[in-house]
Amino acid sequence: MRLWLRGLGLQVLRSFQKFCGVHTQVPPLPVPQKILDSWEAISLGRQPVPEYFNFAHDVLDMWTQLEKTGQRPSCPAFWWVDGKGAEVKWSFEELGKQSRKAANVLGDACSLQPGDRMMLVLPRLPEWWLVSVACMRTGVVMIPGVSQLTEKDLKYRLQVSRAKSIITSDSLAPHVDAISSECPTLQTKLLVSDTSRPGWLNFRELLHRWMGLTGSDIFWNTTDTGWVKAAWSLFPTWGIGSCLFVHEMPRVDTKLILNTLSRFPITNLCCVPTIFRLLVQEDLTKYQFQSLRHCLTGGEALNPDVRDKWKSQTGLELHEGYGQSETVTICANARGTKIKSGSMGRASPPYDVQIVDDEGNVLPPGEEGNIGVRIRPTRPFCFFNCYLDNPEKTAASEQGDFYITGDRGRMDADGYFWFLGRNDDVINSSSYRIGPVEVESALAEHPAVLECAVVSSPDPIRGEVVKAFIVLTPAYSSHDPEALTRELQEHVKKVTAPYKYPRKVAFVSELPKTVSGKIQRSKLRNQEWGR
Repeated sequence: MRLWLRGLGLQVLRSFQKFCGVHTQVPPLPVPQKILDSWEAISLGRQPVPEYFNFAHDVLDMWTQLEKTGQRPSCPAFWWVDGKGAEVKWSFEELGKQSRKAANVLGDACSLQPGDRMMLVLPRLPEWWLVSVACMRTGVVMIPGVSQLTEKDLKYRLQVSRAKSIITSDSLAPHVDAISSECPTLQTKLLVSDTSRPGWLNFRELLHRWMGLTGSDIFWNTTDTGWVKAAWSLFPTWGIGSCLFVHEMPRVDTKLILNTLSRFPITNLCCVPTIFRLLVQEDLTKYQFQSLRHCLTGGEALNPDVRDKWKSQTGLELHEGYGQSETVTICANARGTKIKSGSMGRASPPYDVQIVDDEGNVLPPGEEGNIGVRIRPTRPFCFFNCYLDNPEKTAASEQGDFYITGDRGRMDADGYFWFLGRNDDVINSSSYRIGPVEVESALAEHPAVLECAVVSSPDPIRGEVVKAFIVLTPAYSSHDPEALTRELQEHVKKVTAPYKYPRKVAFVSELPKTVSGKIQRSKLRNQEWGR
């Protein structure tokens, strides 16, 4: 676990510098530049992985020392707003002070030791980032979770992980109380709240609150704290001394996002493709993004038309990347490289990414197959070790010399990858394999489609067929449904192969999504199959 965390920190520093385009406003200084050069060499295998590496001590505290000695201005490392007037700003020095206090809470109040596991289930509150850094300082293993977890979800995670502690907010505390008696390893419960609750320690009281400082140079990632991309932005942003911006944003609100980009000097933005799909439906000429200069996306496939609309209205390119919790970023459209519309870019060193068959054999360019990462004879140093206490799942994820991601894709002759869908998303209709992403992209080109999701649906003759769930644009909301269905079906037949058109169409008011705005196809698929 520690080796993987060390690798995670080192790898995301390298890959995200290119993918995110984040940088400091001051010229590189000799000490940090030397460290960055070392990280680059380690990622490329030119230097061995250091035996000891701690991101909080070796990176964050380095920036603090440079601030203290006057070698670097006191710029913010973290900037949080709640949209109601409250703000929190920390320099690297203040982040260090507060994260050490949080580390003391973990060690003293919770009696956690290096290697102990702790669940962290919070919305976008400053404490999430404090606890993340505190875990780095103490060696406690953090298990993040989204705020939508049910009692069943919480019980499963607490039991399987054997977590000794959990930190959460008022909304989930009752659910934890309901199942805590069935989680024998759970020893302490910490509440992030301005109120108290029987049986819980109040994290804010233990921490003695926080202080605010000022600065500039901002990176905003709208990802929910339960997803790995929240950590992906933490490591590279603080790794090179930039500021991490957070808006509490309890739910996706396009106008709030656009107003925030106009109000604050945010230079770099990361959202899932669904959010960009919603943003381009707004009149972007009403907003001025004076500081924004680099935009990136990931977490699901980016439809080419969304990229084109965003670029035409803002003048900014959308840089798509791809990765998993197990791997970090393995493919990306890095800044300064050629982008092929619809592609998630080329492999990011040190990963050897290939398209392979079910036995792990490399397939030629153009053929569809499993997206795999070579792990033999040399396993990438920044790769996950295993699935906790689940050797069967770990073994099943490997075929031949490759780790199998569970995603389908293809690679062209230039090494660019295209995402086709999860293995369980692929639709097998009358022996034809149909990827939902291609059908969704074709539908998205029609002016009637605001959003859409494509899943399999049972059929007595073909086994399963393509079904599209479509949210209409306002201009088409009153059109005749039957006529519009035929029009959309004919449109898909013209844009892609005729057998891929949706034989079933449902017009809906909204699609199920995560709190980050990512469409949940699995819910629609389970609904269709009565699961």
